[in-house]
Amino acid sequence: MEASPNDMLRKASQFRQAGRTTEAERLLGSLLERQPDQPQALNMLGLIALERGEFAKARLFFLDAARADPKEPALWMNVASAERGLRSDEGEQAALSQVLAIDQRNLMGQIRMAQLQQRLGKRHDAADSWGKVLALTAGLADIPLALTQTLEDARRFVTDHNASFAAFVEQGVKPLLDDADALAQRRFQACLDREFGRRAIFYNECSGLHYPFLPADEFFDRLHFPWMETLESHTDAIRAEFLALVQKDGATVRPYVRQDAGTPENKWTALDGSLDWGAAFLWEYGVRNDAVYDACPQTVAALEALPRADIPGRAPSAFFSLLKPHSHIPAHTGVTNSRAIIHLPLIVPPGCRFRVGGEIRTWEEGVAFAFDDTIDHEAWNESDHLRVVLIFDVWNPHLSLEEQMLLKQFYATADAAKADVNAVA
Repeated sequence: MEASPNDMLRKASQFRQAGRTTEAERLLGSLLERQPDQPQALNMLGLIALERGEFAKARLFFLDAARADPKEPALWMNVASAERGLRSDEGEQAALSQVLAIDQRNLMGQIRMAQLQQRLGKRHDAADSWGKVLALTAGLADIPLALTQTLEDARRFVTDHNASFAAFVEQGVKPLLDDADALAQRRFQACLDREFGRRAIFYNECSGLHYPFLPADEFFDRLHFPWMETLESHTDAIRAEFLALVQKDGATVRPYVRQDAGTPENKWTALDGSLDWGAAFLWEYGVRNDAVYDACPQTVAALEALPRADIPGRAPSAFFSLLKPHSHIPAHTGVTNSRAIIHLPLIVPPGCRFRVGGEIRTWEEGVAFAFDDTIDHEAWNESDHLRVVLIFDVWNPHLSLEEQMLLKQFYATADAAKADVNAVA
């Protein structure tokens, strides 16, 4: 009884594994006489030739196998191996391209393509291919030792290439960037840092009202606040009033974080009820705190001269923020992007930092800035001394006067509806 093709393939594989390659070739030849385009037989003959170093012969067998079964990536990988043995970079690249045209997620195909591109000095292409390799292996567990070393080399290559590429590009744009205004410099540098993987871009996360289509800028440009220099000119007087206030009545400072009883443990638990982050409010959600208000007339006058929001039950808020030595305010986001938050630093020892999104700044006494608190932000006082900042809110400068009025009417109407149980049927 004549053996089946599968039996012949199985027997030929056993011969090959036992080193009886001549018998394997004879059996595979017999099979091909019956089925000239049998891809597994052609592939096995190619492997035998490859093991002998007969690369040209192996390529012919592999090509015939791949033409018989063109959607099988393993056959094209074997073609690439034969082409590499023949030192045919063009042929190897063509075969690997066939592999990746079938499946971009073929890990060995991507690795072999990256190695070839790196060997040919095509650094941009190699970095792109190695990036795909790293992405494909990001979630793998129990990575073999040999592959671990390959991945370490890939990360090093990609990191070095990106650094060199970034330096080249930045040198090319430097003359124009140096001549740009401060806002353009800051935004374009953020663009470059994002492009080269040096920072993330953060977006608004509002726990309350989100006003669409406003720029999600971490720090607002000072040009939006023409009154900022006037505010800064009052720094010494505001600081003096704060110091007199706490010396006379330290009870005006209370914990900033005060959670309801029974609140599950969370990132604020360490600061809950703690004066590590303390606050002395002049206004809190539009409500005046007479004790602090009356004790700080120059501070009040400076703030009341500004175009602040006035929304009953919501704004303005203004307070002295006290951060004790070696304290940290965890990353968080605010309520609404319809406002901007102003910091006027009053007492800033070395070692104090403030991050909004991807940018970290150090406070400078008497130098105010504005930021969007619905973008992830946090603060540190790593010094041995107290840090004090005057904080208050104003309208987001990108809102028109008409939009401000619409928002005030929205809040007034919504609050009235909530207060009147019969207002909404």
